[in-house]
Amino acid sequence: MASAARPDLVRVARALVTATHAAPTATVTTVMTAFAVSVGRGWGGSVLVAATVLTGQLSVGWSNDYLDRFRDAEVGRHDKPIPSGDVAASTVRVAAAVALVACVVLSLANGWRAGSVHLAGVAAAWAYNLGLKATWWSPLPYAVGFGALPAFVVLGLPGHPTPPLWLVAGGALLGLGAHFANVLPDLEDDRATGIVGAPHHLGRTGAASASAGLLLAATVCLALGPSGGSRVLTVGGLVVAVVLVAGGAAAVLRRGAEGSVAMFRVSMVLAVLDVALLLGRGGGVA
Repeated sequence: MASAARPDLVRVARALVTATHAAPTATVTTVMTAFAVSVGRGWGGSVLVAATVLTGQLSVGWSNDYLDRFRDAEVGRHDKPIPSGDVAASTVRVAAAVALVACVVLSLANGWRAGSVHLAGVAAAWAYNLGLKATWWSPLPYAVGFGALPAFVVLGLPGHPTPPLWLVAGGALLGLGAHFANVLPDLEDDRATGIVGAPHHLGRTGAASASAGLLLAATVCLALGPSGGSRVLTVGGLVVAVVLVAGGAAAVLRRGAEGSVAMFRVSMVLAVLDVALLLGRGGGVA
């Protein structure tokens, strides 16, 4: 009995990890933790940032898979844990609720200013899952959510300094670019199930172009916003960003749906690159 139960628990655990949208969740959490260290949140504060961001991302990922379970089944998405039967929908629903409660508690532990900003970003992501994804307003939650993340980290510093505009704008632009990139692989499946957001109206070429422009704008904003640091590193980072975005866009244009996942991977790599550029310019937020 025990040996039979163990594989079931392992299967459910793996399914829950998959349902979090593990790659972007890990990327966002790691990037924001590194940013927290760079701006002086200290080890304790940075661990708190990591836990806060992680629980928020978990709640968003799990709620997304739970709310999309019927759509995923309709288009044969057996790579998704709920339609495949690897985990019960009720388990994912409970996990999302628990993560959300933990996120509220941890967010406010950063102080009410920082916590309120982070929760506003999480609420925007939930609004996307609950229906904004199917409207022209689909980019808005990404702009709010990604713009809120660096602001949340800065507001948690002693004295609660005001986050600089370039930092919030860079995060928002990165989120917008990630939105258009994220939707590209699923354009047809989304349309088949009634989800038609801004990227769907633009079409594959238009959405890929929008993603490329927004991701580059984010990198420029975050690379040039802070003062100081190595100009060679900044220029090198911008060149790398141009090459990555051009490669991702070319993959979409040449290979269509098959190449569309490349642009989303580029968005995650650029998030890491952007923080590296911030660190290279001193990690300051002035």
